[in-house]
Amino acid sequence: MPSNLPLAHATFLERIRGAVTSDERFSALLIGGSYIHGGLDEHSDLDFVVIVKDESYADVMASRMDFAKALPNFISAFTGDHVGEPRLLICLYGPPLLHIDLKFVLVSDLDHQIEQRAVLFAREPAEIEKRLEAGTIAWPNLPSEWFEARAWIWLHYAATKLARGELYEAIGMLGFFREQVLGPLLYRRAGKNQRGVRRLEALRLDEQGKLAATVARHDASSVKDAIEASIDYYLDLRSDDPSLQTTRMMPELLRCFMENGASSAARPSVATGSE
Repeated sequence: MPSNLPLAHATFLERIRGAVTSDERFSALLIGGSYIHGGLDEHSDLDFVVIVKDESYADVMASRMDFAKALPNFISAFTGDHVGEPRLLICLYGPPLLHIDLKFVLVSDLDHQIEQRAVLFAREPAEIEKRLEAGTIAWPNLPSEWFEARAWIWLHYAATKLARGELYEAIGMLGFFREQVLGPLLYRRAGKNQRGVRRLEALRLDEQGKLAATVARHDASSVKDAIEASIDYYLDLRSDDPSLQTTRMMPELLRCFMENGASSAARPSVATGSE
């Protein structure tokens, strides 16, 4: 256990370890995230993986919300279907408020992992350790082609919303673009696993401050400038892979649209008396 674990985190860790230990349906409790990578502080969440016995899995999946609610200071929880992970429960406990992830898996799921998790409890420690050591560890980093196939469609979407005057929608897309494209590519440039925009400031992955230019105010001119900055930064970051086959007529077509279409959003409309 990290020596500087905040009291709230340490308390919850002991509570869930006790709950898993006393429930015969479970064979082990693992933990990942910042607990093992470092940087855990009072604002961090805790990422637990609960290993379920094969014969108990259906029962656990049907009653996992009851398990989460039985832990002290439960406030709320929902499943991770929105991120393609139905085995995950995303929970909030408190006070003090604490974000907890509970993923319920089978021991066979340890054959493929995204990180080397720490064992907090195991009924058969040697078996779990052996499985963890034998499993492949691969962070789900995405290739250049994945970003290129999406970048121009997402940026065009932002530009069309600007042209229509839907500034909040355009601003939302720019935030999404930072998280899904620019942030991961900044991590790639630094030789690190792609993690969205998390800890970009602490890791100084954007030392020139270019990413700030992609953050727009609720103003048409500001949104237009932020889209332009997003285009420029993406072109810079994608150049790290010179073998990438780039999308034809981009960014030229998008910039043309920005000048001839999206720029009209910044001009006042003339009332005609008809809808």
